[in-house]
Amino acid sequence: MQIDKTTTIGDILDYNRETATFFLNMGMHCLGCPASRGETVEQACLVHGVDADELVKNINEFLASK
Repeated sequence: MQIDKTTTIGDILDYNRETATFFLNMGMHCLGCPASRGETVEQACLVHGVDADELVKNINEFLASK
């Protein structure tokens, strides 16, 4: 799976639950709630003050190593 800023958090978590660490580390602690699962990476990053491009790069590198 290759993600981008428009990929939803839920799709990423469904593909690989280990990616939850990336979101927890940025302060997104409500990963189970329907609202957060429907957010895109870009939306979540805006709310939490995180660089979306950097997060996408890091998650894609992690997924590629699996």
